[in-house]
Order: sequence, then structure tokens, then C-alpha cells
Amino acid sequence: MKWRNTYISDFIALIFPELCQACNQNLVQGEKLICTACTYDLPYTNFHLHKENVVARQFWGRIDVSMVYVLLYFSKGGKVQNLMHRFKYRNAPLIGNKLGSIAGAQLLQRKPADHIDMIVPVPLHPKKLRSRGYNQSAQFAQGLSGPMNIPVDMDNLVRVKHTDTQTKKSRFSRYENMQEVFTIRYPEKFKGKHILLVDDIITTGSTLEACGIELLKIEGVKVSLAAIAYAE
Repeated sequence: MKWRNTYISDFIALIFPELCQACNQNLVQGEKLICTACTYDLPYTNFHLHKENVVARQFWGRIDVSMVYVLLYFSKGGKVQNLMHRFKYRNAPLIGNKLGSIAGAQLLQRKPADHIDMIVPVPLHPKKLRSRGYNQSAQFAQGLSGPMNIPVDMDNLVRVKHTDTQTKKSRFSRYENMQEVFTIRYPEKFKGKHILLVDDIITTGSTLEACGIELLKIEGVKVSLAAIAYAE
């Protein structure tokens, strides 16, 4: 019976409550991953409303991009750090899907709307993909794809060189670390396309820059960038 299943679910939730991945408070019925309060109160950038935002300016003179969008501001000790840590290191891939769907809904409000043909996540090296179990950028891309109704390509842009972690490197060291890391298997597949290239966090932007340089070698390609969070 339906009432019995509901009673059992409520009893399980009482013993093993689901927690908001941002604030650690109990989720109530109907909430998934992020509570309603956090969904409204997260530090959104609203970059979909501002073409010449602070992250877009970061790429000026480095790479020719049509749009740069980031969903959230990242700060140490904040809710976004909780989300990103659990997303990347605590086997919680659905956080990426959730944030991607929020970001996709925002991008649909962009005026004028940029015509995107394809969403392409920054790839992981196969070694790191095996150890982590999923590509966090791909999870975000899949979340974006739903509300935007745009296909995701996860096989054409590939990482051919395993690199050390970028976390403690300077901006120039990050740039050097990204040289000749990515390649494109079938350039003709992207020919003439407007590609939304996505990553999880933007700091210096060196990873997105390296991917974008490879994409822009293809005839007629336009590149826009999107990420979950921006860390200053």
C-alpha cells in the first residue's frame, strides 16, 4: 500500500536523514541534494546577465571566446566549498547534475541568447577517471544539457597527457603544466560549431584556455565557456 511505503520511507529518513550537501541540515520531503533555502541563497554570480563580467575579462587577450559564464562564487569555508568538495571527492556525481540544471535554466534567460550547438566537458585523463569514477565536468555538462536541450559530446576532446594537480601552482606554472595536454580526435565533427566548453571551477583559467586553443584551430569554431564556480 502507498501509505505503508510512505511510512517506511519516513522511518528510514528519521534514522538515516538525508542532508543538504551545502549546509548539512536535514532535507525535507521533496528536497533533493540541496535544500530549498540554499537553492535560493547560494552566492550566484548572475553572469548570464553581464557579458563583460570579471571572469570574461580574465580571458581577454588570451583566447577568443564568445561568452564566459560561471554559476557561483567560491569562498573557503562556505557552502560552495562544501558542495564542490563532496562533488569531487565524496562520490556525489549528482551534485553536478543538479547545479548544471540550475545553470542551464539561467543561461536560457540570456539576452540575446547565444546559439550553442554542443556542450563539451573538459576531459579527465583515463588514469584519473578510473580512480575518481566519473568526470565532474561531464556531470555538470549533462545537467546543463537538460534545460538547454543541447547535446553533450564527451569523446572528441581528449586529454592525452597526465598532469600534476594544479592546486598549489602559480598562474604561469599552471599555464606551462597545460601545454600539449589536450587533442581532438575528429576535428571535422566540430567544424563550424559553437561549442560551450565546461569545467567545474575556474581559478586562473589555464585548463579552459588550453582546451579552447585546440578547439579554435578548427575551421569555423566558436567557443564559449561555463563553469560551476569561480575562485578568485
